[in-house]
Amino acid sequence: MNPLLEDAARRASQYLGGLDARAVAPDPHALSRLRQLDVELPEAPQSPARVLQQLDELGSPTTVASSGGRHFGYVVGGTLPASLAAHWLATAWDQNAPHPTGAPGAAAFERTALRWIVDLLGLPSTVAGAFVSGATMGSLCGLAAARHTVLARVGWDVEARGLFGAPPITVIVGEEVHPSVTKALGVLGLGRDRVVRIASDAHGRLRADLLPRLQAPSIVCLQAGNVNTGSCDPFATVIEQAHRDGAWVHVDGAFGLWAQASPLFRHLCEGVSGADSWATDAHKWLNVPYDSGLVFVRDREALRAAMSVSAPYLASGHREEAASDLTPELSRRARGVDAWAALASLGRSGVRDLIERCCCHAQRFGIGLANAQYEVLNNVVLNQVLVSFGDAEMTRQVISAIQSDGTCWCGITQWQGRTAMRISVCSWATTDADVERSLAAMIRCAQECARQHRD
Repeated sequence: MNPLLEDAARRASQYLGGLDARAVAPDPHALSRLRQLDVELPEAPQSPARVLQQLDELGSPTTVASSGGRHFGYVVGGTLPASLAAHWLATAWDQNAPHPTGAPGAAAFERTALRWIVDLLGLPSTVAGAFVSGATMGSLCGLAAARHTVLARVGWDVEARGLFGAPPITVIVGEEVHPSVTKALGVLGLGRDRVVRIASDAHGRLRADLLPRLQAPSIVCLQAGNVNTGSCDPFATVIEQAHRDGAWVHVDGAFGLWAQASPLFRHLCEGVSGADSWATDAHKWLNVPYDSGLVFVRDREALRAAMSVSAPYLASGHREEAASDLTPELSRRARGVDAWAALASLGRSGVRDLIERCCCHAQRFGIGLANAQYEVLNNVVLNQVLVSFGDAEMTRQVISAIQSDGTCWCGITQWQGRTAMRISVCSWATTDADVERSLAAMIRCAQECARQHRD
């Protein structure tokens, strides 16, 4: 046995076993010890065992306990046991996964995982799919395919000629578009600020009645799972009109697209399978280790045209498609192994139960906070809850108190002019007990802040 790896496994198990007893956020003393890292590069080699010890002693106490059951910030999933173990093993394999010639086993696990995910998400079985670092890169890939297609339709080869002198592309987004999408648009040269923004309704959904008639070339960006409310855009109506006008439709479904895996919540995404490209995350609701995102594109050749790479040393007789022809990366880890392990361990019913359990927890938070006379600002339709504890200053104070208390962790957001606390539930590790314990802490902190304000 390898003593170093045994020690790493022991330390990792000890870390995970202690999550329930520690505060979710690191304490100031632990953070202050990170100053010990501010040293010059050692002149001589150090023992690997000593390096691991230092990593554990300085790093483990300074993590945010997002792998536990009471972290409700930033729509961060935990890590399923099977997926974590697979991640360790795949890291030991150290495969460079974009090309099946160099990593045939990893490519096979990845193909299976992609096929399973396409099925769970209700997407067309013939879509091209690939693993990327996250939904930001997923949107970049999907929108690159969109850019290729809509310009090719008007006779412009953007990969060969670039955007200099190209016909302008009209890009439609909702008022609640996620910044990852506008970032991707900026990187692709389509502009963050030149988009046409369509007003949203009270739930954050793009208003289909305000969608203008479009002329080629055009791209429409929709959203499955508003990052504040969890609501989804009216896919069926918008996609039908956009396609009638010859536009490409891209869906940012970082977490909300996983509602498709549940019969109870699938209606929120009605019509989403009619889009042209989709981006989502596996490190959110599928609960695999960071980082793991996905892109799916209906027109495989459009994605290949936008992303393919060629060089004599890359040529091979391998019949499987190389992931490096579908994404920007020519080097990356075997992300698909983690996803395969998560899916194999959960099965279809396990994924469904995970989605529905998280949504049930979110509903409990909403009911509990409303019963305590705090204002829940959204209809809790999925896994997101917005709550106000009064005016903006009081809400900020309560959020700070909750984060300092350490029982759970929630973040701050702005929603339609209101300052709010956002609760995002998407971890397999969250139990009913975690919800009740966290709810009690939220109410206790809010009441204490109110007493201090009165005094």
